[in-house]
Amino acid sequence: MYNDVIEKMLEFNKSFVENKTYNHFLTDKFPDKKIAILACMDTRLTQLLTAALGLKNGDAKIIKNAGAQLIGPYDSVMKSLLIAVYELGATDILVIGHDDCGVRGLKGEELIELMKERGISEEAIEMAGKGCDLKQWLNGFEDIDESVSSAVRQIKEFPLFPAEIRVYGFVMDPATGAMREAKEV
Repeated sequence: MYNDVIEKMLEFNKSFVENKTYNHFLTDKFPDKKIAILACMDTRLTQLLTAALGLKNGDAKIIKNAGAQLIGPYDSVMKSLLIAVYELGATDILVIGHDDCGVRGLKGEELIELMKERGISEEAIEMAGKGCDLKQWLNGFEDIDESVSSAVRQIKEFPLFPAEIRVYGFVMDPATGAMREAKEV
């Protein structure tokens, strides 16, 4: 029914619950450090991001997507950040991109071609593109500093955030976890 990897994950989960290993992770829904983080979904950052920042379970709201990108003011990232601020008490927002990101240089046209190779019809692609410029929507970015700076600006300029919310942009080294402030672009 499931592939081997998922089967092993489910077996582990059963043991995790039976042994009450979850007790180590118990917390509530409010971020203890009052921080919300937008970061990339890169597998190298799965544990490195929190370890390199000294965060434990419950310290921050972490929102991950491809490239730590904020596509526009009404995407799910912005909604999540608004909820983190108004419902969960976040006072600071960090946008954390990283060097060697797979979204850098990504071209929407190339992704659409890969979809076609995997059996997605031209009709389905056209239908999906009715709500937006699909090629543009699927594009990545060219410069990590520019991408992070753009997200920071969009958050700071969005009229629904209160003035006291602080927003910062950083770039992480995915090998060492070293952080540097994103250059303003």
